Amino acid sequence: MDIHSWVADVFKALAHPTRLQILDVLLEEGEACVCHMEARLGRRQATISQHLAKLRKAGLVEDRRDGLNVFYALSISGFEALLDCARRLAVEAARTEGAELEFTPIRKIPPEQCNCPKCEQKIALVVDNA
Repeated sequence: MDIHSWVADVFKALAHPTRLQILDVLLEEGEACVCHMEARLGRRQATISQHLAKLRKAGLVEDRRDGLNVFYALSISGFEALLDCARRLAVEAARTEGAELEFTPIRKIPPEQCNCPKCEQKIALVVDNA
């Protein structure tokens, strides 16, 4: 496959705000299950799963199964630099159009508000150490 086609496919996979938010969560968390992303992003499980499937098909994320849960992680490095560059380009492009963009951070959630296994482990550690 031609490199330009490959790069175009990667950018197509990135070309949705929810998929970019998923990548932000994975950059921050390292690994997350769908139910955790559902709590962080405020999106339905089915929506997140569809976007993860596109990212996985493009080779950008990988998954691992642990019982009933599927955990996702970035499959390659370099996303943070790519996303920072894309944000800077978007801000500059918006300025040429006379618009201003704002960055809305993805909400943080306390472990008690998420029923994923990782958050349940965090709660258990706090209780055990109390």
